[in-house]
Amino acid sequence: MTKPSISREEIHRLARLSPFELKGEFVRLAEHYQADRPGQKEKSTAHMLNAGRGNPNWICTGPREAMLALGHFALAESRRVWTADNLGGMPEQIGIAHRYDQFARSHPELPGIDLLSACLSLAVDRYDLDRDALVHELADAAIGDNYPVPDRMLTAAEQIVVGYLHEELMDRRPPEGRLDLFATEGGTAAMCYIFDSLMKNGLLHKGDRIALMVPVFTPYIEIPELDTYQFDVVRIEANSYAETGVREWRYPTEEVAKLADPGIKLVCLVNPSNPPSLALSQRVTDQIKSIVESSNPGLIIVTDDVYGTFVDHFRSIAADLPRNTLLVYSYSKHYGCTGHRLGVIGLQRDNVIDDALAALPQADKDRLAGRYGSLSLDPGSIRFIDRLVADSRQVALNHTAGLSLPQQAQLTLFSLFALLPEGKAYKEKVQAIVHQRLQLLLEGSGMKISEDPARAGYYVELDLLAEAERTSGPEFAAFLKATYEPTEPLFRLAEQTGVVLLNGGGFDGPEWSVRVSLANLDDLDYLKIGHHLKEIFDEYRAEWQASH
Repeated sequence: MTKPSISREEIHRLARLSPFELKGEFVRLAEHYQADRPGQKEKSTAHMLNAGRGNPNWICTGPREAMLALGHFALAESRRVWTADNLGGMPEQIGIAHRYDQFARSHPELPGIDLLSACLSLAVDRYDLDRDALVHELADAAIGDNYPVPDRMLTAAEQIVVGYLHEELMDRRPPEGRLDLFATEGGTAAMCYIFDSLMKNGLLHKGDRIALMVPVFTPYIEIPELDTYQFDVVRIEANSYAETGVREWRYPTEEVAKLADPGIKLVCLVNPSNPPSLALSQRVTDQIKSIVESSNPGLIIVTDDVYGTFVDHFRSIAADLPRNTLLVYSYSKHYGCTGHRLGVIGLQRDNVIDDALAALPQADKDRLAGRYGSLSLDPGSIRFIDRLVADSRQVALNHTAGLSLPQQAQLTLFSLFALLPEGKAYKEKVQAIVHQRLQLLLEGSGMKISEDPARAGYYVELDLLAEAERTSGPEFAAFLKATYEPTEPLFRLAEQTGVVLLNGGGFDGPEWSVRVSLANLDDLDYLKIGHHLKEIFDEYRAEWQASH
């Protein structure tokens, strides 16, 4: 292995890109690596190991089959109303549950029908839903023949997904009060809507001070820098060590204490974190609770809990600080459905954001009354979560707002599946997959990470400089830092081994760290990636020793 062909100056220039854009350069180099292998051009895709993106290589099949079975029933209901060539009618609610039972008995061979029946029975029993109303809501949603009504989220779907979040993200110990949901086009749309509406409603202003708990998913870093926001960002850094050369990726007390500044209006975190992939400790949650109670009661917390299902007994900060927290959740990773774009925003009915709206100066209230006046004769009474919905469609198109109904039907079935024994078994399997891959990566690389029972393991962030110090002492680490750009190992990996990883510095982690997705390659590929990382370290070590 030799130095990459790309110059240090070019590496330094490219490092200014977002990790997800820089990844394109790594992929280009990895593709050249494939093409240069003699006699292997026709098999080139077998050689690039792209662990740079977190799209899982598994999918949850059962709820998808149930969705297809629901579609067959829904079409039968449509044809029952109006039968003509390629022409049907809208499903009717009266008696639809009885007709579903007849359909299920008549089509036992239909894949997914048994699971669909189990999901419906669970929903009726657990949430005390009217069976006709539930079956009609899902059948009509599967057909997609109506605008979403209510626009925030379908009635039964919201109740079911709230139950799912209480179980999976709040360890079956939800706070008192009602959690309202807005179904969105994945977690990414949720992020956009939240920042936009906070600004539109005068709860955040250009240049305001916010905090980020870092390392963190890069859009949370990049959005505040846009000219629309230009926030003054305070970083809460997970910079503690378990031992020399082994990062713990935990937040020291003095870092969390920065949130006591009442000038900080909002804090964003991903929990479990991305890329360290660790759930927030109860110690930190308790410290933030104490800060809210004593020093910063109006603090708005945005928690992105997409990886929560990968930690047993996970408990979101939204459960401990419900009044202050906007909860973002996406189904994409757990169910392997990034292409579906399924997400929700959750906000407790009693919350500090609506309190802040009520306390705005009269001039702001008058401005917002003009903005939302077409929606209500009393626009001041419109709650923040409903303003999110309106703002997502520029207010004027509020009457056509809402997540597509087939998507809502699918996320409802995903939620019900999770509460069944089959869903719990599936959860154990996907957790085992990522942890097996993590062990293989560590076996191949010889690297050491901290032991942590709250590790989700969906990603891992490896601090190469800390590893250099752990294995060969501070002199070796100093040599690397003085001789190479922090992203040089990634260029070397891509060009000479076909391995694509992301730079941890782009996530506001240590500059010399790398993020490995443990979700999107085959198990033994991680053993290979580990071996390649070890080869790079051996090469660097040989260079260092030769220089002495």
